[in-house]
Amino acid sequence: MYIPFFIFAIFYLFMINSMTNSLCLQKEIPEERQSKVFRTINVLITILLTSSYFRIFLT
Repeated sequence: MYIPFFIFAIFYLFMINSMTNSLCLQKEIPEERQSKVFRTINVLITILLTSSYFRIFLT
């Protein structure tokens, strides 16, 4: 039960990163700011996935 969730989480994080990359290219965000954008989105998605994990498996 845990392994499918981790596979889903990795796949979801990969898809969000590819969409973030497309956003950066489309909006022509400078290289200096792109790392901040990726870091912020990755932290927020990690918090979302962690809270989902706890809600599904620990309640």
